[in-house]
Amino acid sequence: MRKLRTVFFGTPDFAVAALEMLAHHPAIEVVAVVSMPDRPAGRGQELKSPEVIQYARLLKLPIVQTVNINKESDVLKSWEESGVDLMIVLAFAQFLGERLLKLPSRGCFNIHTSLLPKYRGAAPIQYALWNGDQETGVTIQRMVKKMDAGDVVHAKPIVVTKNETGGQLTTRLKFQAALSCNDFIEDLLANKIVARPQDESKVSFAPTLKKADGFLDFANQTVKQITCRLHAMDPWPGTYCFLGGKRLKVLNTEPFQASAKPGEVKNHMNALIVGCLDGALRLCVIQLEGKKSGSDTELLNGWRGDLVLSAPPKEEV
Repeated sequence: MRKLRTVFFGTPDFAVAALEMLAHHPAIEVVAVVSMPDRPAGRGQELKSPEVIQYARLLKLPIVQTVNINKESDVLKSWEESGVDLMIVLAFAQFLGERLLKLPSRGCFNIHTSLLPKYRGAAPIQYALWNGDQETGVTIQRMVKKMDAGDVVHAKPIVVTKNETGGQLTTRLKFQAALSCNDFIEDLLANKIVARPQDESKVSFAPTLKKADGFLDFANQTVKQITCRLHAMDPWPGTYCFLGGKRLKVLNTEPFQASAKPGEVKNHMNALIVGCLDGALRLCVIQLEGKKSGSDTELLNGWRGDLVLSAPPKEEV
């Protein structure tokens, strides 16, 4: 049986597991790996290749690096002439134009880490945690011009575990994406693909996160809302508030039985307590700007002045 000539589009480490699966699949021939150009990184600002490109080089796969694959006419022409069966996209950060979408004989498919039509966009993993969802998953959809709006051809739900962070869920979904891609390939080879249109009435969005999304507004949020945001924003962009005018990173909290008004800060027997709309939280592990991370007790032992939350600077609102 002739192998499916496949082009893979991806950029970060998150996409490496899926590329690895495709590169070792007996029915797949990866004819190109497309990613973003090298970028300066680290203290020395030396050029660094995306993780997908680093892995592709290890396997000696053909690579294409570009800021806009739609404008690479010579590359597209070569694919049209040589023939491409399948295109797989995961965390690529570019839109595919009409010419690309029509190019492969078996279609272009995007792997998305939510149960579409829920959380279309760049940050579905974080939004699932932010909203306290108990279930998320991986969806593979046939690509169309509209973002994440194509017919669903594969969906795999997974349970969100208690206290799971963005980093932990990202790791799980990284490998689930590869497994789902493998299952999709098997169904495609067996002609078992059933395309299901998305219900547009149930669409929600998960736009790119900003640093300001990590701000904890204790005075206007419940304990659960604060806790969900803490989990969702770990490891990036992290969560914070302003204590006495200084930025305070909040790394870990726990519910605390104490009387505190929403937004009120208390030193309760060397525990840093903040009131929420429906209860109180202890800020167990924190990091004051310019200092190392540590316990709330360590912070309080060296604190001078009033314990008062302040609003974020205007540029962060």
